[in-house]
Amino acid sequence: MLIVLAEATLGEGAAEAGRAAFDAMVTASRAEAGCLGYSYAIDLLDPTKFHAIEKWVDEAALAYHFATPHMAAFQAALRELDITITQLLKYQADDGTPLS
Repeated sequence: MLIVLAEATLGEGAAEAGRAAFDAMVTASRAEAGCLGYSYAIDLLDPTKFHAIEKWVDEAALAYHFATPHMAAFQAALRELDITITQLLKYQADDGTPLS
């Protein structure tokens, strides 16, 4: 499994202005066959900090994701917003085990 973690800094109004693009990206990405999880969040202690958490079955699924029309549309939408990506990392992981 691959885990992708991203962080970005949001300028004033960027979260609201990008809401439709964020919603569309999450919905379309979650529908992809190789997607195990896809979420966005605003940091509760710092509303200018945006987090993305993605889980993919393998490299092929992630490569497919980057080539989708919804990714192209999302990238175009981001260029219109005051958002600076500060971290974008990919991790190889096992399927995990419960912490109980």
